[in-house]
Amino acid sequence: MAYTHAVTVALPYEQTVERTREALAEQGFGILTEIDVKATFITKLGDDAGQALGDYVILGVCNPHLASKALAAEPQLGALLPCNVVVRRGADEEHTIVEAIDPQTMVRLSDSAQVREIADDADTRLRAALGAISDASS
Repeated sequence: MAYTHAVTVALPYEQTVERTREALAEQGFGILTEIDVKATFITKLGDDAGQALGDYVILGVCNPHLASKALAAEPQLGALLPCNVVVRRGADEEHTIVEAIDPQTMVRLSDSAQVREIADDADTRLRAALGAISDASS
């Protein structure tokens, strides 16, 4: 089962993280949380674990307009928010992978037509952000 949308770009990790922030903002998403998974692994599991994982950040993003509508339709959807976007180093230092949760995952858990509409909007926006990130590497 696919539950993310992903692009691999020919950009260094740091540049991709910055471009991801910009592309998400252009689509109305703000970053609520940021987890540096590599740093957490180093702190909790040791340097070897962090180095084995490589550069990896999870951005918890939210579009307040969409989140407000979703929570009004189904308050328990808060357990699925914020939407996660992962930026991680690819196989080499010149390629980076960006993955965003597929908002249609919410639809699989809800029978609400209103949730489906919100998920469709979020999906369009996240795909547009990924497209902008991908275009930046061209």
